[in-house]
Amino acid sequence: MDGYRRNLAFATVLVLVAASGAGCPRMMTQYPNLPRLLPPQPSLEQVVEVVNRNSDQIQSFSTDQASIAIAGMPTLRANVALERPANFRLQADTALTPGPEFDLGSNDELFWFWFRGDPQQAVYYCRHEQFAHSAARTQIPIAPAELIDALGLARFDPALPHQGPTPRPDGRFEIRTIRDTEEGPITRITWVDPGGWISEQFFYDARGQLALRTVARQHRRDPLSGLIMPMVVDVVCPQRNFQMQINLGNVSINKVSPGRPELWQMPNYEGSRFVDLGDPNLRLDPVPMARQRSAGPRR
Repeated sequence: MDGYRRNLAFATVLVLVAASGAGCPRMMTQYPNLPRLLPPQPSLEQVVEVVNRNSDQIQSFSTDQASIAIAGMPTLRANVALERPANFRLQADTALTPGPEFDLGSNDELFWFWFRGDPQQAVYYCRHEQFAHSAARTQIPIAPAELIDALGLARFDPALPHQGPTPRPDGRFEIRTIRDTEEGPITRITWVDPGGWISEQFFYDARGQLALRTVARQHRRDPLSGLIMPMVVDVVCPQRNFQMQINLGNVSINKVSPGRPELWQMPNYEGSRFVDLGDPNLRLDPVPMARQRSAGPRR
């Protein structure tokens, strides 16, 4: 696979299990005008309460003006929709070819991804409960829920141990969170802006190596709900020498249409078979993804 397709394949996996309706997009006010919601020396409880209060109220969002920029690839135009707890859909294309360049999404049962030009011609999928022991785990540096957090919906789980907040020279506050997994302890370092939003996250794997860094920028307040979201998210995977920028454009918050259940259904592209990444007998090479056949999920 050439560099373009290799990057696209990895981007498809990363953005989805990145995972993060229709409505009229609205312009939001720029983040320099947002008030400071945290005191100069906040407690951990204050930081958690402010961040979670905003994030928890964003039950859905959608945009048809998103774009994805990856080194060595044409900029991709994208439609993005998310509905908590697990519904997500992203379809992206270029001006070079008609139809989607890739399609990725999830529902309460599984997540999937498909990309044009895949020599294996497959829709790859994995059930959420099988992810930790699946072939997808070798392709994705962190868990799907953490990647959705990276798109601007991060929160602090009160049940997990948090350390901080530690003041930083730039005025932000650092919180360190350690979560035990089967592979060992996973560490997330979070930088919180005095305005009460998360600006950067660093995810370290069980070996202590940086697996993922995200930078959220251009935060704006929705004029109707008052909720705050970033418009631009930079994603960096040092272990893969991979960088990606997601620009969400004008976002409609809490406006996903309930009359579009097909939005959360795994697609069936003509000529593409289904590959179950949760199949214990499946063996994958590094991207490109799979070279073995598997039956599709039971409908």
